[in-house]
Parts: sequence; C-alpha cells; structure tokens
Amino acid sequence: MTLQQLRYIVALDNYRHFATAAEKCYVAQPTLTLQVKKLEEELGTIIFDRKKHPLTPTDLGEKILLKARQILREAEGLESLVSSDKLQMEGHFNVGVIPTVAPYLMPYFLKEFSEKHPNTHLVIHEMQTKSIIDGLNRNTLDVGILATPLKEKNIREIPLYQEAFLVYSDTNDPLHRKKAIKYTDIQSNCLLVLTEGHCFRSQVLQICGEELGEHKGFTYQVGSIETLKRLVKAGLGFTLVPELSTLHIKEDQPYLIRFEEPQPTREVSLVVHHSFSKEALLDALRDCIQENLPNVVKKKKHFVRVKWR
Repeated sequence: MTLQQLRYIVALDNYRHFATAAEKCYVAQPTLTLQVKKLEEELGTIIFDRKKHPLTPTDLGEKILLKARQILREAEGLESLVSSDKLQMEGHFNVGVIPTVAPYLMPYFLKEFSEKHPNTHLVIHEMQTKSIIDGLNRNTLDVGILATPLKEKNIREIPLYQEAFLVYSDTNDPLHRKKAIKYTDIQSNCLLVLTEGHCFRSQVLQICGEELGEHKGFTYQVGSIETLKRLVKAGLGFTLVPELSTLHIKEDQPYLIRFEEPQPTREVSLVVHHSFSKEALLDALRDCIQENLPNVVKKKKHFVRVKWR
C-alpha cells in the first residue's frame, strides 16, 4: 500500500470516472487502473462497484476512502512539519571541527555568521575525525567540519574548499633553492608529523611516504600544527602544513615551499548524519564559509586531492 495508491482512489471517488481521475493525477489511465486494482487485491476487497454508472464505492469502500483521506491529511501534515523543520535555524547546534582546521578556518567566518544569524548559537568543539563521526552517529553533534572523503554510509558530505599542502622547512634546507618541489625531493627521515589519530598525519604520510625515520634523541607526540612549526624553526626537521595556517603570517613565509602543480590538497567539507534535516543551517554555513574564504583557497584549479582512509 502506498500514498500514491490512496491518492488514486480518492481522485476516483471525487470524479467517479477512471479517465478523468487519471487526467487529474497526471498519469495514464492504465497506470491508475492498475494501481487501484493492486490496492484492492492487497486489501482483499472491492473498493468501487464498476457495474454502476457513474462509478460508485462499495459500502466497505466508503469506509476505506474515509480512512484514506484521513491518512493523506496526516501525511500532508508530516510533510509540512519536515518542510518547516528544514527552514528552522534557531537554537544551539554542536559543531565538531578537526584541530588542523578549527584555528585557521573559524576566524574567517564565525563573527559574520553570528551577526547574520543572531538566534543561531554554534557550540564549537575541537575533535579528531573519529570522535566527530561517533558524535554524528550518536546525535551528540549536529555538524562536523573535517577532511573528506570519509566513505561513511551514514554520513553526508558537503564540500567547502580544497586546501594545498605546503612544505615547512628550515631556511637553510637545500629545498629552498627550488621555486617548487616534487614529491621525490622529500626525505622522510627528517619528517615531523602529528600524532596518530589526526587525519592530517595520514595525508602527510600519503604524500611523503609511509615510513618515518627516527629522530635522534627524542620522540615527540605532537598535537598541533603550531608546535610542528616551532620544532622546524628549532632545526629539528621539516613538516607539511595546510595553506590556511600560513596566510597573513609574515614570519612563516621564509619557511614555505610549494609543490609543483598539480599540488596536493585536502578537501574540507561540512558533514552531517543523513537524518539531519536542518537544510537552512547547512546552506547558511556553507555560504558564509565560502564567501569569506581567501581567494587563494577559492580558486584552486590544478590539484590532486590526497586521500587518507
């Protein structure tokens, strides 16, 4: 039994003629006739007496039609409720953001978003990818901002931008003699990376090679991009950093080296559980983020997206 079948029998009751009912439902008459017959077979009773002219419902058919009209009204009410919910943006929403995105992206749009939508309160949580996915699945988070693709069947992804990976290396490194470098120019035995659990670590290892060399005299479980930069400046190795972490920071510029095109990038997306229905909130977040991104991130044309899962 389907709502469409119920719509067909109600139309047939209204017009008491198969051809007219089919025309009003914008379907071919054989389609309507077949669906009415299927419904009658499923219910095990005749809804319309076809021997009478005009077509007339049976006694039981009258009761079925009464119930069908009631069900259709309830369905319309449900559709209206969902439509209204999609437009709803008021309230508190929990947003999980990975640590390699949060400090560099949020300052670009958060103030403007709050000013445009004063009745929408975003509660920002810095979390690793696994915790964000778990939060979306358990409904403790509403939205996530992280690196994609995830390939999670319950998670919907809304791409925001492509962000380049840049080499961050000591100014005396021979790599600085080149305007742009190849993957093969990198020696992974001096590579500094974030601790396990960060998707950024996995992406860096995809670019630089899966094997990490040992650093003499220390092992450092690094949890932030800024700590990696300081270790590089201390002459302890080199690392890769996301482009947004370097913009408008003059002291970072001498340490940066770009890759040759197509440059390796990461895709950053809004993510929600498939059951999340606040479409207006997602549209507002996406639009505000994309409108306020720096042009260097907006206009990425020649790139290779680095996978990490």
